[in-house]
Formats: sequence, structure tokens, C-alpha cells
Amino acid sequence: MLFYDFEVFKEDWLVVVIDVTKRQEHVIINSPVELEALYEANKYDIWVGYNSRHYDQYILKAIICGLNPKELNDWIIVEKREPWQFSRLLNNIPLNNYDVMPNPPIGLKTLEGFLGSNIKETEVPFNINRKLTDQEIQQTVFYCRHDVEQTIEVFIQRKAEFEAQHGVVKAFNLPLNMIGYTEARITAQVLGCVKKDFDDEFDYFFLPCIQLKKYSAVMGWFAQKRAEIKGKLMNHKGDDYWVKKEFYKQSLDLIVAGIPHTFGFGGLHGATAEPIHTTGLILHVDVGSYYPSMLIAWDLVTRAASNDNYHLVYNTRMKLKSEGKKKEQAPYKKLLNALSGAMKDQTNPAYDPRNNNCMCINGQLMLLDLIEHLEVVPGFELLQSNTDGLIIKIPDTDEAFDMVDDICWDWEQRCSTEKCNISLGLDTIAEIYQKDVNNYLWIDADGKVERKGAYVKELSRIDNDLPILNEALVEYMVHKTPVEETIGKCTDLIKFQKLVKLSDNYKWVEHEHGGRILKQSGVRKIKQWYEYTKTERYSYKSYRVFASNDPDDGRILRCGGARGRAEKFGNTPDHCFIFNDSVVNAPVPGILDRNWYIDLAKKRLKDFGITV
Repeated sequence: MLFYDFEVFKEDWLVVVIDVTKRQEHVIINSPVELEALYEANKYDIWVGYNSRHYDQYILKAIICGLNPKELNDWIIVEKREPWQFSRLLNNIPLNNYDVMPNPPIGLKTLEGFLGSNIKETEVPFNINRKLTDQEIQQTVFYCRHDVEQTIEVFIQRKAEFEAQHGVVKAFNLPLNMIGYTEARITAQVLGCVKKDFDDEFDYFFLPCIQLKKYSAVMGWFAQKRAEIKGKLMNHKGDDYWVKKEFYKQSLDLIVAGIPHTFGFGGLHGATAEPIHTTGLILHVDVGSYYPSMLIAWDLVTRAASNDNYHLVYNTRMKLKSEGKKKEQAPYKKLLNALSGAMKDQTNPAYDPRNNNCMCINGQLMLLDLIEHLEVVPGFELLQSNTDGLIIKIPDTDEAFDMVDDICWDWEQRCSTEKCNISLGLDTIAEIYQKDVNNYLWIDADGKVERKGAYVKELSRIDNDLPILNEALVEYMVHKTPVEETIGKCTDLIKFQKLVKLSDNYKWVEHEHGGRILKQSGVRKIKQWYEYTKTERYSYKSYRVFASNDPDDGRILRCGGARGRAEKFGNTPDHCFIFNDSVVNAPVPGILDRNWYIDLAKKRLKDFGITV
């Protein structure tokens, strides 16, 4: 396995390759012969990069083909065109490329920041209009090597995803080069999909298992929308893209079981209008493998498939899951879940928008059906509805639980078919904190904590922004530990880091510092602010920011944007210091303003309805 990264300039290019198997490093500068020799010696191995799916692999192929790498670089970066469209010659160079960039994409420097690494950037600009000096070459090699080393670290942190992808490739005897394909592309390959042009995107239908009375208007709304869009498309001349795009933005807002819900052409979402904190008999009613089960049970697997491998994958996954083989079932789970997105992707061979619409719409209606039937339980309270499950609260009695259990059993029988069972799980929750449908924490009957949402989610080394706040909130919710205690005793600087990145919409960054001058304006209502006598100007993209208790440290501002004025980075302190060196094992300096983090933690707790 080789990890690699290219840097391309007008008159120069270089690549750093680290072969982790042989423990060798290769630095190639402006030498196509050396690059081709390295490629030929390792063409059957896996090459790993960051954003290499869209950039580095094509630079490698272009150089081997004798093409100008700078022209391809500008094609991709400046003109923002697809690299595979640059030349057909690129198709002649096979490469087993694996890209560790997450989806949705995030910059490598940001991940390096999360890891605590040095995020200083090269001082060699990429728009140099001449050959690089020896010193500039060496500096570029230094930073390129750093990026390759960090790519290796990111790979280690995301190794489970690689193993799942590799597991699918092995299980279905796919070519090794498919290791770099998206999950949706691999799914289409496994199912033997042949691209078909369906003209029935909006001929979605309702499943006969649905028994709605009280909320039948929701089904009526979907039927109405179906008639409207078919009428528009019939009378519309030209490209239908924008008509369809606007159609899919539509939604229906409705109060269901006392709480606001939104229905549309995605998943169901509903939660209490106000944040809640409650205990008692709380149940998580979860549909196991909801979409895959529904696709099989009701013949909604893409009509582009030429085999029954989806059912095979499903059965294999369920068997491994029942045996407690979490790692072994992961590849099959990823493949199953990838199909829903593939069916809505016009470029994917599995494209089948009608069946995707049937899945999404009926998935919502089936859950709505379950809610309607559960409402008859005396004392029933709905806390939230989400794509594949509900959280409910009922009286802590055998009678109430038995009623819920019976209703769930009846729903399972109606919604299942001889082809596949659709099953509900009933997990007991002892205590729940809920901000909204996408932000909550609960503690189950065994003390296990389930958390979702930016404020309380379990962070990792590559998702590590203001981690002390997540830790403080969770410690309070689970153990009632005051946030002052959690934040006050922390001695690890990395836990206080806030990463910000300068987008392409701005040109530079300014950091206020020096003597403060108090300004004020207004007569009846006085507005006060500080201006600083000095600013430091930077052109780097990434910054690691900490709250400062030194009043002479000011804000970090993004400048040169369309508005023409400096703007503070969101969620950053009014007084801060920047530290882009490594913070791994770095102690907390006396200048750190812990009170800023305490105040922000309390503000976030308030968003959950907790005042401390």
C-alpha cells in the first residue's frame, strides 16, 4: 500500500510517496522516468491519497501519458472541470486508487487540525510564474511529506471504512480498482445494474398495508403533488431539471400526536417544539434496516438490477448481525444503505427515481400509520419521529406496555410480506435530553448512552472541534457534573481548540491585538465596542483558535469578501490567540480563558432546556 501526494506548479511538479509495506519513501521531482518506474513496480498495489479520486491519480496518469500536469491541474482547479474529461489517454493507465477524504468532503488541513498536528502552511505560492528555486523545492517537499504522513494518520482513523469497502470487493470478486469507487457505484456493480431511462419518476404509489384515517390527508397531499407535477411536466417545454428540483423542495407541515411534523420527499421529521428533559417509561421504537427491508418486501429494489444479489446481501448481513459479528457485517450494511442514494443519482446505473420516491413516501406513511394506531394508548406521548423510528413515552404500567407491544406486532404483520419481514425493536430509555429531532442524548435502562447532534455527539480524533464542550455537556447530562468542574480540571490544550478555515470567498485574515480603544455610538441606546491599534495579517487558509483572557488579544477576522468589511469567524471568541503548531500533549497555558468555554457550555445546555 502506497500513500502519495502531488504538488504542481507552472514549471515544476513533485510527488512524495510513502510505501508503508516496504517502509520506503520516494521523492520524485520533475522526472517522468522515475515516476513511471515506480508506477510499473507497484501498479497492482493500492495507492492511497487525499482527494486523490479527483486530483492526484489523474496527475500521475497524465505525467505517465506525457501530458502537461500543469494544464491538467488548471483544468481541475481553475476551470473546475472533471479530470476524466481532460484526455482519453488517462483511461489507459490502470490504478488501484483509494481516497480517504470523507463524504461530505472536508479539507486535509482541517483534519490535521483536529488531530492536533502542525497546520502551518508552505510559504511557496502555487501561482509562481517561474521555476522554483532549490530552497522552494525543499520547502514544498517538506510540507508535501507532512501531508502524506497526515493522510496515513487519517487512514488509520478511518481504517474500518476501508476494510468494509475492501470486504465488498472481495466478497463479490470485483476488480481491485473498484476499491476507489463510491459505495453507490459498487452497489450498482454488485446488482448488475444496466442504466435504463425510466419515464415514470412520479408514478409513485401507496402500499396496501397502510391504514390511515385520522391522518389520511397526508396521503392525499402526496397524491395531489403527484398530479400537479405530472401536469406541469406534460405542459412544460425544454429541460425539466429545474421543474423537478423545485418539486422536491415542497413539504407539508402538520401537527401529529401533538407535535409539529414535516413531510416531504425525504425522511419523516417531527419533534416537540420546545426542548425536553424527561424520565419514566420511554421507548425507542426502531424499524430494523427499514429501507432495505421495505425495498425487498415490496419489490422496490431498482428495476435496473439484473440479479437478486440485494436480497442475498440482506440475508447475509442479517445472519452476521444475529451472530454478533459487527465487523463482518459492516460491508453488507454499507452496500444495502447505498442503494437508496444510487436510485436517485442520474449518473448511476442503479438510477430508478420512481422506486426511490415509493420508498421515501411510503416509509413516512408507514411510520405515520404506526403513530396513529399508538395514539389510542391512554397517556401516550410522542417525543420525536425520525426517518426509521419513534421515541415515545407511556405510563409505566403493564397494560400500557402490552398495548404498545400488540400495536407494534400488528403493524409488523401488515407491513411485512413473504419476501421480507419488517421488524420493530422496543428499547427502554431511562432518561432523555432533547433539543430537537437531530440533537438529543438518552440513557437506556442499562446505563448505555446514545447521543446525536453536534453538541453531544461522540467526537473522534478526526472530528475534534471544541471537544471540551461536548465532554462538559455529556458529563452534566449523564453524571450531573457541573460544567465548571469538567472545564476547570482539563489540562489538555487540544480539547479547547476551535478550527476555522478561510473560504475562497475571502482573501485574507486579520487578528486584532495591541492596545484597545473603547468606541461608542448612540444617544438613547449606547452601543460600545473595542477597536485595536494593531492587526496582524495572514494569508493562510486554516487557523487553530483559543479563547484568551488577555484583553489585548482581539478577534480573528476574515477579510476581502464581497461585503467589503471584516467579519468575525462564527463561534469564535472576541478575545483569542492563534496557535497553529502541534498541540498534541500540549499543556493549557495561563492565558486560556476557561470562562469563555464555561459560558458557551451553559448556553448550549440552555438550548436543551437546562438552566444552570
